[in-house]
Amino acid sequence: MEMSEWTSQVRRGILEYCILQLIGREPRYGYELVTLLDQSEPLAITEGTLYPLLRRLLKDQYIESYWKESESGPPRKYYSLTASGRELTEQMSVEWNKISSAVGHIQRFGGENSR
Repeated sequence: MEMSEWTSQVRRGILEYCILQLIGREPRYGYELVTLLDQSEPLAITEGTLYPLLRRLLKDQYIESYWKESESGPPRKYYSLTASGRELTEQMSVEWNKISSAVGHIQRFGGENSR
């Protein structure tokens, strides 16, 4: 497996989790999400990657959208979590913490018990 293929597979799920986390903090519009993710280079995405993901999350009813007037241009479409989206994000957080802890343990101790 090439490194780019592996990275792509790892990023796919992590990006969805990060987007749900960002939307969960406060409603966000698409370009704002792209800009926030760009601040962490490994998470940087294009709008062409973001909008299909947002459409799927809308279809699955994890997020909802609404239009809001902008002070500096045309109206913007904002996204916020639904109740099921909040539940999913909480479940993902639990799993992420378990996975990242386990990977960190393997990195530090090579799978050996740390005692």
